[in-house]
Amino acid sequence: MLRTLAVVVLSLAAVGVGFWGYQEHKEKNAILINAENNYQRAFHNLTFGIDRIHDQIGATLAMNSRKSLSPALADVWRLTSQAQSDVGQLPLTLLPFNKTEELLGSIGEFSYKAAVRDLDKEPLTDKEYARLKSLYKQSGNIQNELRKVQHMTLKNNLRWMDVELALATEKEGEDNTIIDGFKTVEKKAEGYSETNTDPLPGNTNQLSANYLKDNKGAPISKKEAQTKALNYIQMKQVNDIKVTKSGKGSDFSFYSVYMKNKYGEEANIDITRRGGYPLWYIVDREIGKQNISLNEASDKAVAFLNRHQMKGLVLDDSTQYDNVGVFAFVGQQSGIRIYPDAVKVKVALDNGQVIGVTANEYFENHHNRKLSKPVLTEKEAEAFINPRVNIQEKRLAIIQNELNQEVLCYEFLGTLGEETYRILINAKDGTEEQVEKLRQVEPVYDNLL
Repeated sequence: MLRTLAVVVLSLAAVGVGFWGYQEHKEKNAILINAENNYQRAFHNLTFGIDRIHDQIGATLAMNSRKSLSPALADVWRLTSQAQSDVGQLPLTLLPFNKTEELLGSIGEFSYKAAVRDLDKEPLTDKEYARLKSLYKQSGNIQNELRKVQHMTLKNNLRWMDVELALATEKEGEDNTIIDGFKTVEKKAEGYSETNTDPLPGNTNQLSANYLKDNKGAPISKKEAQTKALNYIQMKQVNDIKVTKSGKGSDFSFYSVYMKNKYGEEANIDITRRGGYPLWYIVDREIGKQNISLNEASDKAVAFLNRHQMKGLVLDDSTQYDNVGVFAFVGQQSGIRIYPDAVKVKVALDNGQVIGVTANEYFENHHNRKLSKPVLTEKEAEAFINPRVNIQEKRLAIIQNELNQEVLCYEFLGTLGEETYRILINAKDGTEEQVEKLRQVEPVYDNLL
């Protein structure tokens, strides 16, 4: 009897120890996962922040007025502060990274000092302008190296916890892509001395007038929303559809439709309850090998817009990502570009299917405008541009300014060095409304050793 009791007690104790061990293991894994997520967030925020620092410094090179230059430099200072914070959240305390942090600090110090002084009375000197160009080049080098690390991290599913372990156990000499990548970043920053380091135009905020609020289209039912969703997306053999209506508090009522077919392809689309207009949709499926050209895909995008009564649009930009074509369209009235009336269309290059549309800006902003005539001539407006910029194209355009108002501008596309800029000058008073560095083709990192 005592023996049996002892066996039972020992068995219960073993179970208890096992359960305790399991709980400990589970809690430890939860802590590790949380730490890994924080490291991943900080790293990708850092990479994105360096991208923005590089672009914003590039934009300042093409600016020519204090009104634009001071806020832009202040933004550079803000972004460098955030980047330094992100560096501090990575497990790099045992890895020398002080040169890169010094570079970020120098960028921040230079941009802050220039932003707070009166640039009307004390404009940037030629020496300071040269330093700004140097900062642009240096931040571009850091950006490129971080992009390589990011690419390899995502491609190979690398973990930051392994970096922390390698640094803590002094095994960083072994093959570790992330550590090696950050050493390269540090090496790029090593030679920088104190002397060296001392999307569509307009805002993306919603305009004050939202024309979807006053949409007079006939209301549609949930069943009609299903039919329209199938017509827009043209997904074959759908066997699962769910329709939900928007809740209270929305500026206008719409239906959200989810679809899935027997092949596992999924799609989501928002359709206005009045008129049944497609605000946005996306199709999630595997894209096969390319069978049509980007030009043919552009024709498919135009046909889609015409078929669904999105009129008065011109192609502003086209880009290919892997086997997908992305096309940006903007409004046009009397030969003037209307940038608030924007639509983006994604077309699969395997079969020409439109797999993504973002049209909410078009439906919210599109209306027949009473266009005013410019006060300044094109030549007078061009005189407000930094003389270092070589102008290539000119046209009139309407954009949304910082006050969420539509303003008529002269749009100039020009080059400065190897970069291309879009500069918008107010056609009424010559205000430099916006300077934007246009993106270049993304580098490909797949062939890196």
